[in-house]
Amino acid sequence: MSYGHYIKEIGRGAQGARDLTQEDARQLYAAMLDGGVPDLELGAIIVALRVKGESLDEMLGFLAATDERTHPLEMPPGRGRPVVLPTYNGARKEANLTPLLALLLQRFGVPVLVHGLIEGYGRVTSAHIFRELGVLPVASPHQAQAALDDKGLAFMPLSALCPGIHNLLSLRARMGVRNSAHSLVKLLDPFHGDAVLVAPATHPDFIDLMRNIMLVRGQHGLLLRGTEGEPYANAKRRPRLEHVHDGVAEVLFEAEHESLRTLPNLPEAADAASTARWIRRVLDKQIPLPTPIANQLACLLFASGYAADLNQAKAIVAVEATGLLVGGN
Repeated sequence: MSYGHYIKEIGRGAQGARDLTQEDARQLYAAMLDGGVPDLELGAIIVALRVKGESLDEMLGFLAATDERTHPLEMPPGRGRPVVLPTYNGARKEANLTPLLALLLQRFGVPVLVHGLIEGYGRVTSAHIFRELGVLPVASPHQAQAALDDKGLAFMPLSALCPGIHNLLSLRARMGVRNSAHSLVKLLDPFHGDAVLVAPATHPDFIDLMRNIMLVRGQHGLLLRGTEGEPYANAKRRPRLEHVHDGVAEVLFEAEHESLRTLPNLPEAADAASTARWIRRVLDKQIPLPTPIANQLACLLFASGYAADLNQAKAIVAVEATGLLVGGN
């Protein structure tokens, strides 16, 4: 297979490049995921897409190829929609609270699949924090399914969920730049469209692209600006929380812009042990859950079908999960 004609289309620079059709994008990405593209051409494709930026059709084609190579999981019996949390950025400045969100959902009986990287490249990953909390990564799709069915929570490394895209993601260490895989992993759905995807974006343009992807694909999800790229609401200032479902996008909570009246009680350090200790104290109701995360939890209880509407979900969170919240509603 020759890759020159693909590079010719996408490699003409930001102004002269042309987008691939959805089918061409699917075929190209399938070859990339399968390791069939020689290194020279693969590097050229990655850099060309990085300069040009991915179109909606290209992303849809890339995801179609990725879906075919992602190990499927089944809905845990007798429960609502599972929630999928992609965790790929880790903590740099602030504590990574993705494990807290996962454990809160688990307490309500909402199945949670967390997928991401074990290695941190200098950052504190959810895998590091989960280990401190006694949640170990599964080694296979079979183990993931068993953990979801028995415990309602599984942390699945990307290498077990979709090896091909894990290999592409790993090229950042070699090439020094991100590639399309860094965006695609945040939209993986091994539950055949039955899950609630929590889709964190890092800038407004990509929030728009992710929304359009989810709408076209008919997915259910919660779209937000992630905290350092992680899928939990910033504990200091809530981002907009947008529920994508049934072909529509509905804002459940607007973003907060006012100055903080009170600072939430947050981990004193961002390392895994300090974060895990703080999470245990929140789960034991020794310290209150920050309101933005409580708001996100309510959104997910509603989106998963645990609560009939958002008001009921908010009331459940206030009464049953957190006791006294940190300010706000």
